Formats: sequence, C-alpha cells, structure tokens
Amino acid sequence: MSAKNYWFAFGIGVSAGAAIALLYAPQTGVRTRKQLRKGVEEAGDYLEDAGNYLKAQAERLSDETHKAIKRTKSQVDYAVDKAGDVVNSAVKSAQSLV
Repeated sequence: MSAKNYWFAFGIGVSAGAAIALLYAPQTGVRTRKQLRKGVEEAGDYLEDAGNYLKAQAERLSDETHKAIKRTKSQVDYAVDKAGDVVNSAVKSAQSLV
C-alpha cells in the first residue's frame, strides 16, 4: 500500500470513527457542537502561537547565520591579505636573489 493510500484510508477511518462517536455521544448535539467549536478555537490559538514561535526562531537563526557569514568573510579576507603579503614578500626575496 502506498503512503498516499495509507493516509487516505487513515483519514476515512478517523472520519468514520468521529461520526460514530458523535452519534452515540451521551450529551446533546448543542453541547457537543459547543465543545467542538471550543476545541477548534483552542487548536487555532495553539497553531497561531506555534507559528509565531517558529517565525521568531527562524528570524533568530537567520540573524545568527548572517553574523557567522560576516565573521567568516572577515576571516577569509584577513587570510587572503596575509597570503598576498607572504607571496609579495617571497617575490621580492626571489627578485633580490636574481
């Protein structure tokens, strides 16, 4: 069974189970609907909070990445400058020997 078929069957099973549970619930439909509405609202609030948290973490990670890139660029620039100085010094030394 492919993953797509598995999730489709799983979704149908969950839906059927929820429908049967609602039919045999020991409370009124009005109360059940209120509870469902409250649960959906709470889930929406939770997802919004989770989204805000993930956004903040992504921004923090982005800032840290930019800082690391700047540090690395500075270190590479310094190493290239030093290497250039060493090469120039070696060229001058070689020219003075000739």
